[in-house]
This record gives sequence, structure tokens and C-alpha cells, in this order.
Amino acid sequence: MSAPHLREERRGPVLLLTLNRPEVRNAISPEMACRLADAFAAFDADDALRVAILTGAGEQAFCAGGDLGRTLPLLSGDRAPEDDWDRRFLNEPGLQDRSALRRAAPAKPVIAAINGLCLAGGMETMLGTDLRICAEGAVFGLPEARRGVIPFAGALVRLGRQIPEPVALELLLTGGTIDAERAREIGLVNRVVPQAEVLERAFEMAAALAENGPVSLREIKRVVRGSSGLTLDEGFALEDEAKRIVMASEDAREGPRAFMEKRKPRFVGR
Repeated sequence: MSAPHLREERRGPVLLLTLNRPEVRNAISPEMACRLADAFAAFDADDALRVAILTGAGEQAFCAGGDLGRTLPLLSGDRAPEDDWDRRFLNEPGLQDRSALRRAAPAKPVIAAINGLCLAGGMETMLGTDLRICAEGAVFGLPEARRGVIPFAGALVRLGRQIPEPVALELLLTGGTIDAERAREIGLVNRVVPQAEVLERAFEMAAALAENGPVSLREIKRVVRGSSGLTLDEGFALEDEAKRIVMASEDAREGPRAFMEKRKPRFVGR
């Protein structure tokens, strides 16, 4: 029996998700998309998990995008569904969005550990993560226009909000690539590290986040993401709502108490 296209591993409060098709640069198959959608939903519903890390198997690629032999022909109608993964991928409402962190993304933080090529649909999924650590040799690009198609898993909307619009348009319209240093320069990634350290550094970041208040993390992410494109007053309304939610939580009482008592807080996520 072949290995699943997505590996899942729990390490305390951190969930490690590994795209597991290294022989094809971790290209997104219908099975992988289905498993990702399920894994993100389960992660969000599990109170014991605080942070997720998404990475790719092997040393060559984080993800090279949609599988040109299986996934894209299925979407274009050039290939008929062959199994339950194919049928779920085509017919289950919201599945493609969930798998690419496009809609119904987890309320909790997701870290991308980018270990190599990050292209097309792989880059689009990366754009849905919250924090990003990449290898020195990582390469980023959206080559869809060169193949007569377009990015449709969030890049057309998200990229220009995360980096300067002219830079986003250059990447999208030319289909060219940028290296890790350029990605850091324009704010696309948080850290650039030697490839051998990518996952270790991602776990260090995840451990730091996991010690913080879960309600605080959720509301910070919700307001920052939700206020994009709103007026200041509309954004402040979201912030005020988050303040009410957080300050009414048990965690908001525990944090200052633990500080005064010189001990680590025991957050419960409510």
C-alpha cells in the first residue's frame, strides 16, 4: 500500500503536517488536498493543539503546485474521476478552499517551514499561513500564466496584500521566480535559515507561540486578517470586539496573576 500523501505528527501542542510526495516535488494530488482539508479542520477543533507547522518531505521542495498529470486535468475536465479522492476533491463543498487555507482557515496559527521549491499552488497555500521560515535555497514563483491558466487558490487576492502590488503583479504576470533573500526583503517570509535548520527553527517558533494565551492568539489573528481592506473605524470595531472576548476569558485573569506570582501561566484557552 502506498504511503499517504500527507503525514501527520503530534508533538505536544504542535501538529506537524508534511506534504508527502517527494518524488514529484510534493505536488498537490486530490488525495493530498482532501487530507489537508481534513487535517486543518481537525487541528482547529482540537483544544490540545495550539500551533500547526506545514512542510514538505525531502530536501527538494516544499510544494511545486498542483499535480499537472492528475489534479489540473481533473479540474479542467480532461480527466474523469477515478476514485473517492477525485470525487471528494471535485464535489465536496469548500474542500478546495480549506485545503489551501483560502476560506475557513484555522483560527490558530499555522507556520510554513519552506524547505525548497515553493511554486504555483504550493505558494498559494503558503500565502494562507501566518508565519514563514524558509531554507536559503528556497525558490518562490507563480508560473500559471506561462501555462495559459491563472492562480485560483488565493494568490490573486492575497499576494498584493502581503507584498507591494507592483512586485506581486510582476510575479503573477511574468511567471518568474524569486529567491529566499528577495522573499525576505519584500516581507514574504519571516526568516531565512540553512536548510538543515528549517524544521528546528519552525518548532522553536511554534513552541514560543504555544506558550501564549490561545484566546489571545486566535483574536489577534482574526482581527489582523479580518480588518484588511476595512476602514479604520470598521477595523477598530473588530478590535473592540476582540478586546471584549479576550478580557472576559479565564486566560486574561490567569496571565497577569501568573506574572505577579512569578510563575508560568497555565492557559486553558477560554
